[in-house]
Order: sequence, then C-alpha cells, then structure tokens
Amino acid sequence: MDAPVEDGEALTPLHPNYVKVVRLATLVAALPFVVVALIFEFAGELPHGSFLAPVLLVALWLIVRVPLRRYQARGYQLGSDRLRVVRGLLFRKDTVVPFGRVQHIDVHQGPIERAYGLATLVLHTAGTHNASVALPGLAHADAAAIREQIRVHVKRETM
Repeated sequence: MDAPVEDGEALTPLHPNYVKVVRLATLVAALPFVVVALIFEFAGELPHGSFLAPVLLVALWLIVRVPLRRYQARGYQLGSDRLRVVRGLLFRKDTVVPFGRVQHIDVHQGPIERAYGLATLVLHTAGTHNASVALPGLAHADAAAIREQIRVHVKRETM
C-alpha cells in the first residue's frame, strides 16, 4: 500500500524493515503479559485457557497486524526547505518542519534498528511545543543523507 497522499504530493514510505523492527519491539513489550498469563494458567485458579488464550490472541494481533498498519500510516516528504512528517492511526498528525527553525539534528539507532540497518532522524527546533520531531524507520544511509542536506541548508541560512 502506498503512503497517504495529501497536499497533492505522495509521501515517501519508510524502509520496509521498519515493520520488522516494530514487530520485535512489540514482542518484547508483550512478553511480560504472556508470562503473567502463563503463571495464571499453571496456577490452576481459572479454567484452562480462559486467561491465556485471550492474552495470546491480543499479543498475536498486536505483533502481526498493528506494526503493518503503523508502517502504512507513516511517511515523509523532503522539500528543498522543509521536512514533512505524517503519522498516526487513530489520530493523524501532519508536521512540517522548516529547515530555518532547526537547531540541531540527531540520528539515533537502537540495537534492534542497528540489526536491521535502520535509524531514527530527530530534528530539534526552536520553541517548546513540538520542539522535537522524530522520523523513525529510515535506512541509516538515508537518515545521514537527510541530516547532511538539512545541515547544509541551515548553514547556508546562517551565513
């Protein structure tokens, strides 16, 4: 599925490995709930499967379906003087960051992202409301290239 189209221009989708990264992160987050469900299952206080089955079904749905939907709901658009980031399943958020407001730029990689060659680009802007905008799911080389493009634009404006 293509990234959403708004303002007449298509958004660039995130790297496909982003789905795998979100699935692994969701699996790690769901693991404690599954362990607790297993403890209740083997404690014998409830009928077999009455607690474990729903927990496993919800965990499976969260691990398989939600990351794909999150991937499809995100995208970005890099202009000559701005970065537009669109995200959100229930509540859509469309953020435009003019390069002139950028104070500094970070490229983050957690261990799961590093394993899949991905990174998160974070733009820090002047102001307090929405002072940081994160764009996860980029190939590390793409994140570094975008950072460099924004850095050159910011440097040119300050001269």
